[in-house]
Amino acid sequence: MLLRSTLIYGPAILLTRISALLLLVVVTRLIDQDEYGLLTLVVTVGEMTDLAVTNWLRIALLRLGGTVDVSRGSLALAGKVLLGSTALALVIAVAGSVIVVPERWPEFALAVCAYLIAGSIARLALTVLQMQQRHSAYSLLECLRAILQLALPILAILLLPNSFLVVSLGSSAGMLIAGLIAGIVAARRVVVGPAKFTGRELVSLGLPLVVMALVGFGLNSAERLFLNAYHDAGAVALFAAAYVLARQPIDMVGNAINVGAFPQVMNRFDEEGPAGSAALLTQLMALMLQLCLPVAALLVALNGPITELMLPASYHGRVGLLFPVIAFSVLCANLTSFVYGTVIHAHKRPALLIVGTLVGSAATIGLSMLLIPRWAELGAALALAGGSIAALGACAFLSERLTHVPVAWRSIGCSLAIALGTGLSAALTAFLLEALPALIVLVAGGSAGLAVFLILSWMIYPQAARQFGDAAVQRYRKLRNRG
Repeated sequence: MLLRSTLIYGPAILLTRISALLLLVVVTRLIDQDEYGLLTLVVTVGEMTDLAVTNWLRIALLRLGGTVDVSRGSLALAGKVLLGSTALALVIAVAGSVIVVPERWPEFALAVCAYLIAGSIARLALTVLQMQQRHSAYSLLECLRAILQLALPILAILLLPNSFLVVSLGSSAGMLIAGLIAGIVAARRVVVGPAKFTGRELVSLGLPLVVMALVGFGLNSAERLFLNAYHDAGAVALFAAAYVLARQPIDMVGNAINVGAFPQVMNRFDEEGPAGSAALLTQLMALMLQLCLPVAALLVALNGPITELMLPASYHGRVGLLFPVIAFSVLCANLTSFVYGTVIHAHKRPALLIVGTLVGSAATIGLSMLLIPRWAELGAALALAGGSIAALGACAFLSERLTHVPVAWRSIGCSLAIALGTGLSAALTAFLLEALPALIVLVAGGSAGLAVFLILSWMIYPQAARQFGDAAVQRYRKLRNRG
């Protein structure tokens, strides 16, 4: 089941991450470093506000709204809540813009508000498709969003060069268009009927998520704001560029697994209880580490040619040093959210997430104040890593009190061995070819690492490799028949 859902959502997640990477490559070359730093701060403030005020609705709907048959009453109630929460988010965004970028706050506020409005519409529509179990439609519309969010910002910046505002508005326009189309597609299968939950149930489940997002400010975004305060937008740009390059490939794999796995775990918990969901979560943990650890190893081994190929010369040097630290942080964050956080959501105890998030935020803020003034971007990466470790430990401790998720130690050991072989083969190839152009070094190193990964995976997990191959073939045949 996990492999099947990963293959369904994989192309959409892959295209979304590739789109983000290509946009990074283009935008860092078309606008100044300070402008890119401001663009990064727009996303940071937008995500912070969105997580705190509107993002909780997706989790609440998936947990309370049922699957397949989504009623008009449920959507009407959710829409009213979304309208109110988005209005509140816009007020907060304007106030935050004055604090973060006082010298250019009108432009900044406009960019953040557009981000929030487009994101709210798109998230609700895509969530309904998930509730309807329309996985292929979801995947196709995510692909459309990725294409639009790459094409429209580039078109905008060619018309009005060197402005973070036009890039941000172009990206928001892409998300809005895809969200509206997704809403039309989802609405065709909405059934007549009352809401499957009350407003009280929705709010009671959502409020702890809002509080968790608020206390999660430190864990999710503090290091960038501290960089801007202690240094400048240029330092934010350097850290953000490294963060995108080191995060996106790992997140691509993790999200491809989790998007389909989260509803499965919720259904398994409701039908079979904690024991059944725990077994599935152990499989989820093992699969995530089997795929994410080798990706992290490749990023660390090839950070030199990646940086040289993807970023302009002004970003070279310090960016590559951040890769190992950021990759480690992302792995910890994925385990926290996709495994132990899922346990807490299954028990409908989101208030417990506040404690884990608070621990991580406190660690990140404290380390940011200690490390960023002296070490700038490296200090920010180390602060992020410290907060991620603290959050993982706290969330794992709390979730184990609800449901014990057995740790597949043997599988983790095998995954570490595969990752080590993958990284070493890529690093050795890159070292031998270092005199060649970065693209050739990257392709050769990546190919060598991929070959070793496939060979070791087949040797250690022959049955899983066959299942994955069979699932891929079946998926290909299904798409070909549709075509």
